[in-house]
Amino acid sequence: MPIRRDPIASLLRNHGVPPTVIAAAQEQAQRGDTDLVDGLAAMPGVDRAALSRAVADQHGLEFLESIDLERVNVDLVRRISLGLARDQGVLPLWIEDEVLHVAIGGPRSLPGLDDLRVLFGRPVHGWMVNAETLKDVTNKAFDKATRSASEVMEEINEDVGAQESPSDLKLAEDLIDDPNQAPIIRFVNSLFSESIKKRASDIHIEPFEKELSVRFRIDGVLYEEVKPPARLQASIVSRIKIMAGLNIAEKRIPQDGRIRTRMAGREIDVRVSSMPVRHGERVVMRLLEKGNVFDLTRVGMNDDITTRFRKLIHMPHGIILVCGPTGSGKTTTLYSALAEINSPDKNILTIEDPIEYEMRGIGQTQVNPKIDLTFASVLRAHLRQDPDVILVGETRDRETAANAIQASLTGHLVFSTIHTNDSPTAFTRLIDMGIEPFLVSSSLVAILAQRLARRLCPDCKEAYTPTDEELREVGIPRHRLTNGVLWRAKGCANCNSKGYRGRSGIYELLIVSDAIRNKVNAGADAGAIKKLAIAEGMRTLREDGIDKAIAGQTSLDEVLRVTKEESV
Repeated sequence: MPIRRDPIASLLRNHGVPPTVIAAAQEQAQRGDTDLVDGLAAMPGVDRAALSRAVADQHGLEFLESIDLERVNVDLVRRISLGLARDQGVLPLWIEDEVLHVAIGGPRSLPGLDDLRVLFGRPVHGWMVNAETLKDVTNKAFDKATRSASEVMEEINEDVGAQESPSDLKLAEDLIDDPNQAPIIRFVNSLFSESIKKRASDIHIEPFEKELSVRFRIDGVLYEEVKPPARLQASIVSRIKIMAGLNIAEKRIPQDGRIRTRMAGREIDVRVSSMPVRHGERVVMRLLEKGNVFDLTRVGMNDDITTRFRKLIHMPHGIILVCGPTGSGKTTTLYSALAEINSPDKNILTIEDPIEYEMRGIGQTQVNPKIDLTFASVLRAHLRQDPDVILVGETRDRETAANAIQASLTGHLVFSTIHTNDSPTAFTRLIDMGIEPFLVSSSLVAILAQRLARRLCPDCKEAYTPTDEELREVGIPRHRLTNGVLWRAKGCANCNSKGYRGRSGIYELLIVSDAIRNKVNAGADAGAIKKLAIAEGMRTLREDGIDKAIAGQTSLDEVLRVTKEESV
């Protein structure tokens, strides 16, 4: 197609870009700040699609409104690197009639067409697309093109060969000298990409006598992903240690490290923990995606609890505890609360072990017991930093609890977590730590207990009519059911055949009233406090879970699984 010689400004006007905007961009371009197209792209209110169409017209290219990801040939994508695709602004799409079709994001990407013509050895047809569309599709295409861990392991087995003895690779202390370095790197990279695709929160690598077991924790449940041969154990662990900055020669003691990486345009922070076990070293990696948005409306609280909790977190002083077992979402809830109240007129400080997410505008300190930087010592130091709000990652001993109570009684709002099964037990746990009951009752303003329940996959969940016995077991009258049905997991391609996709919190909010304070001061046990709180309107974890099951958000089986202690 011949290149049209129409001036770009004229083409832009033809495609609906206002003349005043074009004039402003031309003036900017004449000053040398930027070229005309880039200047227009940066201006608010400019139709990016219209701009791309005009540029396509000028260079004799066709404009592509959107790219069908299913049609993109991943084998073509694999032949170039993600860095090249981003730098050049090009993405090979498919081959039709022996011609390679390529998407480009702007005129600066035109030389990239020549590079791909040489690389693929065939004619190239360029399509102009919106730059943001190209960026999004490029990330998704490379994510899709990444081979699974099991496929990479098959390649490694073919490369390494079955004739090697299990000890051959264990002798390699440094991957730089290991002839199988490239396959091992591919395998570890594939583990990360596969875990991100499947929304895993953790990767477990466990050595046994004859094999390794690699498991992903997805929505709180562990699933086996791949079983590499035991001979690769030392190489895989060494590769991870190198990435995490750990000592690969030290295998006798536990080590902790961190990996920061990008996967398909997403920044991932990986916490690495290694532990010596019988047949080698066990590695667990926690995956934390940077840039997470914390919002109380997204954690799963019902409207009533959200309203009451919002009032609590705006109080001037007192202690708000969030309780539940490890992995129940306590940190996410507290970060969402801090994000809600974070403002320039508040000094918010945190003490964490470790810092999981960075929050703008908040002073975050990580504890380090090796140098006596403990929760208690940092909390004492924070009180000299003129704070309005303090987050204590965990109240685990008497000194930390006493300092937190002292902070709340001197005019500070304190958030913290504590490991108890339900809200009322938090009182007795603090008293067992050695805190006087009157201090506990006067400083605590609320306790939020929570669990994470898996959400039913919206694409495959199925309705069923529960039996009278099922309803009687959990105390649901049949008239509460919408259309007389509940929902259960089935499984489809969109949820990896699990039946669940994502998790949501279920909550129990105990607000400390005068009557509850009197009970605590009188030495009442957790059972008596719980009865009083229920009489005052508190809904238990199981009741909140049942409400979500009736609404079709989760299944009754899942609610019973995460609240089983209530039936004990």
